[in-house]
Amino acid sequence: MKVNLDFVGIATSLACAIHCALLPLFLSSLPIFGINIIDNLYFEYLMVGIAFMVGTLALRHGKHKHHHSFVPMLVFTIGILLLLAKVIWHQWQNWLLWPAVACIVAAHLLNFSYCRIHNHAHADDCDH
Repeated sequence: MKVNLDFVGIATSLACAIHCALLPLFLSSLPIFGINIIDNLYFEYLMVGIAFMVGTLALRHGKHKHHHSFVPMLVFTIGILLLLAKVIWHQWQNWLLWPAVACIVAAHLLNFSYCRIHNHAHADDCDH
């Protein structure tokens, strides 16, 4: 069974977007129970870290094994930097979140598309 890391990356990015958009609305009652993950910096950095790790694995695989293009990784890096900026400058989160998620999802879609177009096209720099 093969796992398509692009789909895992897209799902992780969308989960992050849902977390960022709905968590304040859906989980606003948690402080009543003594649980506070809203605006928790550790939780935010954990979500960005998970998105970074999954995305890097997926994009690295596509680049090295299929299309050899840096474009998806560049778009992904911009998205991750925007996510980090969202966590650091919390007052701008509504302006930074959507472009960040759009870049991350676009990077995975580009990677997926490039992999399908090239379909194991081998170049001189291939090691497989």
